Formats: sequence, structure tokens, C-alpha cells
Amino acid sequence: MITGFITVRSTSRRLPRKCFLPFGEWTIIEHIIRRTKHYGIDPILCTSTDSDDDELEEIAHQENIKVFRGSLVNKLKRWYDCCEYFQIDRFHSIDADDPFFDGELIHQSMDLLDNGYDVVCPTESSSSGNASVGYSLTKNIIKRALEPIQDNTDTEMMWYVLDKVKNIKKVILPEAEQKPFKVRLTLDYEEDFWLLESVRKIVGNLADRSSVDQIFIRNPDMYKINWFRNKEWELGQKEKSL
Repeated sequence: MITGFITVRSTSRRLPRKCFLPFGEWTIIEHIIRRTKHYGIDPILCTSTDSDDDELEEIAHQENIKVFRGSLVNKLKRWYDCCEYFQIDRFHSIDADDPFFDGELIHQSMDLLDNGYDVVCPTESSSSGNASVGYSLTKNIIKRALEPIQDNTDTEMMWYVLDKVKNIKKVILPEAEQKPFKVRLTLDYEEDFWLLESVRKIVGNLADRSSVDQIFIRNPDMYKINWFRNKEWELGQKEKSL
């Protein structure tokens, strides 16, 4: 079974405590945990040692999954220390902001990692707000990325740190098909939650990604609920990397 690091913190400037928002009968973080299990992925909740994240550890115990608490700001170090603690040499990063991640794509990404790559990057559409799949990484490449930086370095935008590693073997996960629509399915703003909750009410919490995509094919204007936020989000990502 492949391992998924559910990367989450309870603090958020744009949408405070978003991981605890109700999402049907579950909260967002409970949904992420159960969706991960549903797709045959072994979840480890990977959060910080900050007291604000105590509640996340409690939820992990309630859901009977492993939990690791590490650096607040250095996400790469948190991942590396988690690998060391649980003796894991490769994993997939599952962002708790992405409630409708594609479990099948995660398996494809990890299969591709086994072909000798250090990193398998998300599909281009996923990186642009589609939020279907994260990064597959080896413990060794994270170790190499951490060597030139301080332990307290903020690595939330970790791909900019990884790009500086020499001779890195990385590949972008190919798109299975060109999507005939645009959509933003990540959770950063209130409008994102409105859209995600609308999707959940139609297909449920554990629907496969093709069922989610069909909603936007049948309702081509639905993406407008939150799409206007995407440019602001992309600018924020760039600012964080500076």
C-alpha cells in the first residue's frame, strides 16, 4: 500500500480553521482522511507542533490513523522527519485543501515514481487550481533539498526549493485527457467552499473524479462561483515564493 502524507495546519489567513468546516456529515479533514482510505492509500496526518494543531492530532487518533507533528514553517523538514520516524522512503503529498483529489491519479503518480524519478509533479491542470493530484517524492530528494537551508526556513512553496537541487530527476504527471472545462477545486476562500459543497451535495463525499468532472461538463457556468479567485490565488503563490 502506498503512503499519503495529509499535510495540514489549522491556521489560515484567508479562511480560518477551514480544515474543520462541515462537509456533509464530516468535517473537511475527516473527509480527506476517509477519502484517502477509500482509495487504498495509507494516510499519515502530517501537521505541526504548534498548539493550534492539537485538535488535528485528536482527530487523527479518533480516525485511527498515524500522526506526525513537526516543523511549523518548514514543510520539507516535517516530511523528512516523518519519513525518518515511520521509516518511509517514498510518499504522496495530499493537501488538505483539495477535497476532491483523484485517488487513481495518485496511484499513477506513485507508479511513475518507481521508474527511477525523485519527484513526480502534479498534472499542469492540477497545479492551476484543478487540485486533482499532488507530488510524489522520495525521502532522499527531500534530504538533498534540505541540506543548503536552515531548519527554520519557510518551505510552504516547496517546489521552488526542490528546483534548486542539482541533477534532480523529475517528471510532470501527464494529463489523461484534455479537460473541456476550467474549474477551481481547492479550498482557500469562502467562494471555494460554496462550490465544493455544491459538488458534494450532488455526488457525495467519496465520488470518483470523473463523476465530479461530469458536473462541470453538464453545468458549464458553474465554475464561475469561484473562478474569479484563481488569479488572486496564483499571485499569492508567487508572492510566497519570493
